[in-house]
Amino acid sequence: MSGCSSMASLLSPPLTLHPHNKVNHGSVGAISTNTQSTRNSHPVFRFGSCPVYHFLTKAKTSIEADILEKDSVSVESVDNQKDFGVVSIHHVGILCENLERSLDFYQNVLGLTINEARPHDKLPYRGAWLWVGSEMIHLMELPNPDPLTGRPNHGGRDRHTCIAIRDVSKLKAILDGVGIPYTLSRSGRPAIFTRDPDANALEFTQVDG
Repeated sequence: MSGCSSMASLLSPPLTLHPHNKVNHGSVGAISTNTQSTRNSHPVFRFGSCPVYHFLTKAKTSIEADILEKDSVSVESVDNQKDFGVVSIHHVGILCENLERSLDFYQNVLGLTINEARPHDKLPYRGAWLWVGSEMIHLMELPNPDPLTGRPNHGGRDRHTCIAIRDVSKLKAILDGVGIPYTLSRSGRPAIFTRDPDANALEFTQVDG
């Protein structure tokens, strides 16, 4: 018992007086970190027959169990929140420097039409909503934080919006006619990549049906 008494004097009073209470408050945390390495070497805190190493190992195991339990509850709660009813993408917001210039591209080159039912005069910036099938593109005349130069040559390697179309060859002919550069899919699938006047990358992929 004298060995245990000598060892106890080396530890902080809170730990020796209330070991179980202090485990949950993290006072053993720093010590339990050291005990992990002692499992592969000699027990640093074993003096004679005093079971301090055993206590610290159990404390660490208890702390780890609490952490695992909290993590599992967190993951479960996230899984429960996934069922919130995803329907489709409603719209994609695209920044532009000049609304009229962008509308010329999206309307006159790509043939998109404006959704007049969407109000834009209530927003503190100019914009327009364009139909893309049953979804929309929201053009927003706002400062663009992205650089206009130094972007990847192939839009598929950049942030991009993908639009499903019926015939890639027809769009290719349109872009050739107005001199707008583009790249084709590197995988060989029917898809074409181009950029709008503000260097926003657009992908057009061919779908059946």
